Amino acid sequence: MSRELARDASLVWVASGVVGVSFGAIAVGGGLPVWVPVVMSVLVYAGSAQFSAVGVLLAGGGPLAAAATGLLLNTRTAAFSLAVADILGSGGRLSRLLGAHLVTDETVAFALAQADAERRRAAFWVSGVGLFVVWNVGVLAGALAGTALGDTAVYGLDAAFPAVLVALVLPTLREDAAVRRCAVVGAAVALAVSSVVPAGVPVLLALAGLLFYGRKAGAA
Repeated sequence: MSRELARDASLVWVASGVVGVSFGAIAVGGGLPVWVPVVMSVLVYAGSAQFSAVGVLLAGGGPLAAAATGLLLNTRTAAFSLAVADILGSGGRLSRLLGAHLVTDETVAFALAQADAERRRAAFWVSGVGLFVVWNVGVLAGALAGTALGDTAVYGLDAAFPAVLVALVLPTLREDAAVRRCAVVGAAVALAVSSVVPAGVPVLLALAGLLFYGRKAGAA
């Protein structure tokens, strides 16, 4: 089963590596030393939060402002952790600590897309460990490449993760009306505020869609 899950997760790993290269290159190309994106990726390990924090630093903001921005965007993982609480709580203290560090949009989406508890647990660990390794290798490669890659925006790398996430959640959206309702409300909120709040914040505000989980269609 692990080989099958690894095959399915490979698409997420490839996207992670590509975006990791972009992050490392953007950070170093903007003037940060190589160790900053590398250490941040190992210890923080939060793609969108890392991009936002580096954006603050490159714009002239201080470390405290960058950290606050990253923390704000990463509060969404609290809801993700609840969704995989049965997986994180199934092992010892070290297992729970490592599992909490591996909670990301992608690992949670991949785990929840599985049909049963055993497969969800295996999917979380297979996708999570692989994603962590590939992300950090990609960041290191991008940081070492520095400005040699040129303008990373021209490659459309920012579209890789959203495309993978859409592919992962589509089965659940088709099968679960409650989840579909939450997704529609969340997407509407994110779209409505996207032009007036900083990048990344719309994803956080989209969690408002969870308020509609369990409500019947048409209920007030």
